[in-house]
Amino acid sequence: MSFLRPVVVMGVSGTGKTTVGRALAEALDLPFVEGDDLHPAANQAKMAAGIPLDDADRAPWLDLVAAELRRPVVVTCSALKRAYRDRLRLDAPDLALVYLHGAPELLAERMGGRTGHFMPTSLLGSQLATLEPPTPDEHPIETDVAPSPGEIVASVVARLRAEESDG
Repeated sequence: MSFLRPVVVMGVSGTGKTTVGRALAEALDLPFVEGDDLHPAANQAKMAAGIPLDDADRAPWLDLVAAELRRPVVVTCSALKRAYRDRLRLDAPDLALVYLHGAPELLAERMGGRTGHFMPTSLLGSQLATLEPPTPDEHPIETDVAPSPGEIVASVVARLRAEESDG
C-alpha cells in the first residue's frame, strides 16, 4: 500500500539523500524526485565553482521542490534552514521530514568518493554552518547515516508507518 503523504529526505551533502530517497520511494510505492535535478543551471554552475548558494539563489529552487510536494512523493532536498522547510510546508502541510545526519568526516569521505556530482567537498563546511537541524515541533524522523542504506530505510519506513497508523 502506498504511503499517502509527501516525504522530504533532507540533510547536508554526502548524507546519502539520493540513495536513501530512491529506496524509500520504492519501499513506500511512491514516485521519487531528485531535488538536485530541480536546481537551475546557474545554481549548479555556482556550486560546481565552489560558491555557496544564498537564500536568493535557493528561492526559485525551493518553489520547484514545493510544487513536487503537492502529491504523495519522496523528494530529496537539503532543506538546511527552518525557513526553507516552512516554505515547503506551505504546499505540503502534512509533509513527512526525514533528517539524515552524520559525522563530518564520514560525509567528506563520501563526497570525495563520488563522481559526476556538481557539489564539491569544499562546500560541506558552508552547508554544515548553514544547517539548522529540525526541531521537535517539525516532527522529524532523524537517523544517523553510519548504518547501511537498507537499515536506514527499514527504520524510516517503520517509523513512517507507525505515524500513519497513529494519525
